[in-house]
Amino acid sequence: MYELLIGLRYTRAQPREGAGNRFISFIALISMLGLALGVAALIVVLSVMNGFQKELRERILGVVSHIQVSGGSGELEDWGKTLQGVARHPRVRAAAPYVQAQGMLSFDGQVRGMMVRGILPEAEDKVADFARYMKAGKLDALRPGEFGMVLGSELARALRVRQGDKITLLAPQGMVTPAAILPRIKQFRVVGIFEAGMFEFDSGLALVHLNDAQKLYRMDGRVSGVRLKVDDLFAAPQIGRELMRYLDGDIWISDWTRSHANFFRAVEIEKRMMFLILLLIVAVAAFNIVSTLVMAVQDKRADIAILRTLGASPRSIMGIFVVQGTLIGVVGLLAGIAGGVALALNIDVVVPALERALGLQFLAKDVYYISDLPSDLHWSDVWIIGGVSFVLTLLATLYPSWRASRTQPAEALRYE
Repeated sequence: MYELLIGLRYTRAQPREGAGNRFISFIALISMLGLALGVAALIVVLSVMNGFQKELRERILGVVSHIQVSGGSGELEDWGKTLQGVARHPRVRAAAPYVQAQGMLSFDGQVRGMMVRGILPEAEDKVADFARYMKAGKLDALRPGEFGMVLGSELARALRVRQGDKITLLAPQGMVTPAAILPRIKQFRVVGIFEAGMFEFDSGLALVHLNDAQKLYRMDGRVSGVRLKVDDLFAAPQIGRELMRYLDGDIWISDWTRSHANFFRAVEIEKRMMFLILLLIVAVAAFNIVSTLVMAVQDKRADIAILRTLGASPRSIMGIFVVQGTLIGVVGLLAGIAGGVALALNIDVVVPALERALGLQFLAKDVYYISDLPSDLHWSDVWIIGGVSFVLTLLATLYPSWRASRTQPAEALRYE
């Protein structure tokens, strides 16, 4: 195929050719570098956004279970039967009962409203990651009858309490007296402090033992529901629907995609918008190939005319310049993919080195909950970026190649 050989020859400057062809080759090199930088930037940015999304998902699911099973009235009577029912599903790894209710904490004149969650420490450790987030104390320090409490770090900071302090909990379920309805008041001892890295939980969640919560809120052996952990968090909606076959009665099943749907939907929309915005960089670099081929066609008009007089068809002429433009795009595309993948896989090494060289920190620990720049490379994103970029490159070659195929030999050789 002589079209391929001529297209490859036109891409690089020959030592004996003039300054015009060398200038065209220089513009082609710039187009390659621009396309490579655009593709690499797109891969790195999407990998970093995937990393942030994964980090936030892990932190949220470290506190929120994959699936929650609760009663239609907000309480489960026979929760032991519910535990046995969900355990029959092959994809359920662990289950733990919980009591959840609102309350108000008071300490040294400071008052804060928050959510109280009663748990069984040995069971909760299988469905959540509180043990990993403990900054002070241990989750096992919650024992029945001792009225211990584990606070979120922001909540403890707002109330100015430390491990070992005694704090007062006011429950909205009041006691009826002849004078008025008085709130139930109980003193708890702070036995631990956790920091999940999510302000919603660090500032508004307190953990107590399940038995203590049942006594305080007069649950009489009932619980608010059962929290589940499954083998695949992305299959939680499907597993939740399947659990209805294993459970009886008035049951309400919710999964993490519902409880935080708006948050993850916003992150996904942001990722898509960043993809479209950065794709414009790739498009600009790809359409630089148009100017390169236009100049090449203008410079090679005499060559095109000679090829036409030798019997080359318009399709062959068009193929020559399609090969030239496609080669420029493919080289830039491959270089961008290689550089982007290498940087995305080693961003945990590159970013600290840049911080040391520049003497600054991009994500300060005292400002951001995620102080390290995470990266999660998805090969599906790489293939999509590569495919879209190649299509843009191919489209950029069509018009200049078509113009070249329309060159008339007589007109091109008139002034030669």
